[in-house]
Amino acid sequence: MSGPVRPYVITGGRTAPSRDSLALETLVVAAGAATAAEHPGLHPGTVLPPETALSPETVLSPETGEILDLCVQLLSVAEVAAHLRQPVAVIKVLLGDLLDAGLVLVRPPITAAERHDPSLLKEVLDGLRQL
Repeated sequence: MSGPVRPYVITGGRTAPSRDSLALETLVVAAGAATAAEHPGLHPGTVLPPETALSPETVLSPETGEILDLCVQLLSVAEVAAHLRQPVAVIKVLLGDLLDAGLVLVRPPITAAERHDPSLLKEVLDGLRQL
């Protein structure tokens, strides 16, 4: 008789990821799928690791395998959780493991300082409307 797997089983009893840097909007891509040309969302100058070959002793859980399959294109942490129908906390723990193993790359969210000034955008929009 098989049914849903409890989140603590999936994470091995861990409740917190190994890294605090995984916000909901953090973008994730599998390391083997990442190239700067294919994923312009990655910062210029990002050093991409060569395709990661798994050692024979590396065992991926079904969930981490699903994450790697999903992340052939950039997805946010929230999107990965939604696709796998798992709580975000569980996905963050698994992504932390994959990140530590070098199997995924992440692009942190844009900070408020890097965003455009809303008043400038409004002025541009007003200017375009006057054309």
